[in-house]
Amino acid sequence: MGRLRAEAVAASRRGTVVAVFDPTSRDLSGLPVAQSADGIINDDSIDAVFICTPNASNYPLTMAALKAGKHVFCEKPPALTSGQVRQIMAEELLSRKKLMYGFNHRHHASIKMMKAIVDGGEYGRLLWLRGRYGKSVDHTYFDTWRADKNLAGGGILLDQGIHMIDLFLLLAGEFDEVQAMVSNLYWNLEGIEDNVFANFRNRRTGVVASLHSTMTQWRHLFSLEVFLERGHLVLNGLKTQSGSYGDEELSIARNRSSAPAVVWGDEKKTLFPVDTSWADETTSFLEAIEKDLPIESGHSGHALRVMELIERIYQNERHTHVQLHRRLS
Repeated sequence: MGRLRAEAVAASRRGTVVAVFDPTSRDLSGLPVAQSADGIINDDSIDAVFICTPNASNYPLTMAALKAGKHVFCEKPPALTSGQVRQIMAEELLSRKKLMYGFNHRHHASIKMMKAIVDGGEYGRLLWLRGRYGKSVDHTYFDTWRADKNLAGGGILLDQGIHMIDLFLLLAGEFDEVQAMVSNLYWNLEGIEDNVFANFRNRRTGVVASLHSTMTQWRHLFSLEVFLERGHLVLNGLKTQSGSYGDEELSIARNRSSAPAVVWGDEKKTLFPVDTSWADETTSFLEAIEKDLPIESGHSGHALRVMELIERIYQNERHTHVQLHRRLS
């Protein structure tokens, strides 16, 4: 991720990569290497830092960078708890610097189109959403920090499912009710779940969203379905560098006037063959710095809402286990 972000900054021509630090990588050829993370954070010649580290490092490095007067772009998750995010937000306010989080999926052209349609109201009220996001992993996935609960904070939910939750919030707004089941039937690593099934509801609007986040999909999959009063939006596939999630194709259909049912021929399909999300996300951050604009997408408020829902998923599962244990005993 660090190399990808460095390439995006260079390609934007809006910034210069002054220094890079990575204690684990042996391949930093062509990049100016610093001696430590602190060396970057405390370098007065550097205006902004990108934090692309194991999850547990995101909170302390973000706090240190804000305290040092740096603008900060940090990968997800923003921290390991919502309480840590609130501390970051307090420091962000004091520093008066720009802080943006890497909720990259918001910047895919297909997602932007879905957001515009939902907000435009042409298809009526939003009724429900369903998101499935899964991948197949082997033992090498756990040869790194991802297998350590203290470094990762969790499993597939914090790794990948977090993006789908962010998209639910982007499209539907708040959720105040959470039901969830967390399972670890295959990899059996303590605190590193391999499946999450969760339902969310906004009791004021009635909108419900359903999530399945998994690392036992055995085939990479991305699917986001949005159903409205007068039609639906279905995004299957996601354009990535590896190509493992297939073609990014958005199907849009309006209900027939004579009947609510839609047939396959009614759908209009749009293919997004090029992924510009990394460039768009980087440009958005750097423009906010240059022009002193607020962060519009992926700001700390968005990060807090995501982490609050993730905490509720984990808490819901722990509460269910306690209740089940009590019944059995």
